[in-house]
Amino acid sequence: MVDAFSALKTREEAVIMRTYGRYPLAVSRAEGSRLIDLDGRQYVDLLAGIAVCNLGHCHPEVAEVICRQARELVHVSNLFYQTEQVELAERLLSTCHCGKAFFCNSGAEANEAAIKLARRFMREVRGREAFEIITLAGSFHGRTLATLTATGQDKIKHGFAPLPEGFKTVAWGDLDAVRAAVTEVTAGVLIEIVQGEGGVNPLPVDYVRGLADLCREKGILFMVDEIQTGMCRTGKFWAFQHCGVTPDMFTCAKALANGLPMGALFATDEVAAGFVPGSHATTFGGGALLSAAAAKVVEIMRRDRLDERARRVGDYAMGLFTDLKRTFPDKIAAVRGLGLMIGIELTFPGQAVWRALLDRGFVLNLTQDKVLRLLPPLTIPREDLARFASALGMVLGES
Repeated sequence: MVDAFSALKTREEAVIMRTYGRYPLAVSRAEGSRLIDLDGRQYVDLLAGIAVCNLGHCHPEVAEVICRQARELVHVSNLFYQTEQVELAERLLSTCHCGKAFFCNSGAEANEAAIKLARRFMREVRGREAFEIITLAGSFHGRTLATLTATGQDKIKHGFAPLPEGFKTVAWGDLDAVRAAVTEVTAGVLIEIVQGEGGVNPLPVDYVRGLADLCREKGILFMVDEIQTGMCRTGKFWAFQHCGVTPDMFTCAKALANGLPMGALFATDEVAAGFVPGSHATTFGGGALLSAAAAKVVEIMRRDRLDERARRVGDYAMGLFTDLKRTFPDKIAAVRGLGLMIGIELTFPGQAVWRALLDRGFVLNLTQDKVLRLLPPLTIPREDLARFASALGMVLGES
């Protein structure tokens, strides 16, 4: 008899394009920091849908808002004024220095909007023929043609040539390299405060401040990708707030609506003037249902001070993993992170370790072949992290 998982896997392979290497797991339901498979087995979720479900799975307050809003107004398009969208913008803008928001459907779309706004602002507001965006090696900014070109990883660009012009990638952490790359056609510099897909690499604070100062000096835009780091993930509501800088624009997505597809671009009033009616648009972005859910997410995050919790629990987890590094100096090369965005870099390819942890009931991500990436719900109990550290120690002891 074919088991339920194998049957589903066969059906899926017959109808879904092969763009993902699936984990050997089918999730039937989830709650908090737990995933439950088709057989009822529970897993500790240290991935949160790739930094999406920051409040945990199926948060009851968010679920209630979704149900109520679905009975009142779901979608009418952005041709109409919508209370839900305005309330969401007001709540988000109260967390930062920016004055205007644009809502879309994903992180790639948010970054695409940022690239378009940078170009249009420089041409239409500043009167400069500047269009080029400088990014960093190891970065990840999305899967559209423009955002994958902006991404500083060659492996994701394979097979998609010719790629759009207007992007330049420079070495990570080298301020002089950025300075040398700036020309008369440079519109801005786009960075992640912590590179997630690149292996959980936090940028040095002095380097980020240097980039911000350089952008001001050269009259170009300082742009930050907060798709993965935003919404309390790193111990601040926005990761750039660790550095004391004020980007001209920044993007977010993933955790914005705690699992519903939503992205956003924020800009200062000056830079936002680069967009006018008809210059950019989206059919679904910021619809009533999504905006109502996201507004509740922001309310809960601020009420429960999840930025502070991410910092405290992240420090606790980093302590556990640093102890493991001392125990296994030949197997753990580094422990890096900020808040509850943590990377444990192994000294060897980590697929077998990742699979052994999954078999023990822990779901996490492996990036750059050797980095165990942890992006758990910000509500995860400390006990789950302690259990994971113990399991990792046992796996490394056996490897």
